[in-house]
Amino acid sequence: MSIRQLSVFVQNEAGKLQEITDCLYANNIDIRALSVAETQDFGIFRLIVDDIDKAVSALKEEGHIVKITDVIGCKLEDRPGGLARIVKVISAIGVNMEYMYAFLTKTDSAYLVIRVEDNDAVEAALRARSIPLLQEEDVTAL
Repeated sequence: MSIRQLSVFVQNEAGKLQEITDCLYANNIDIRALSVAETQDFGIFRLIVDDIDKAVSALKEEGHIVKITDVIGCKLEDRPGGLARIVKVISAIGVNMEYMYAFLTKTDSAYLVIRVEDNDAVEAALRARSIPLLQEEDVTAL
């Protein structure tokens, strides 16, 4: 039940990130969540978008290096302790979290994107605790 995340490799130079966002805009692709990790020479622009297949095609057509990664998306309560609950579930089963980022919508919920070393184990643990998981259809509808 994982969702697909885009990772776009970006040279750490002025204007390079704009090329990517302009491409998405020109192709009417809506960004739902994002994270940027950088080093001195390059960055990784991680994105959850409303139409991943269209985004991949458009970005590759413009020469960008794009990778698709399966990540877990889950819904959590937007209140103190909401994130702690999720982290506790994952820690309890001994699965390493590589990274995470969150986003909000106009509801009382927040959403978390998590990259872990074992999606199946984490999804089962979250489901066992009645934590709602996102599917790609849910991302499109947000």
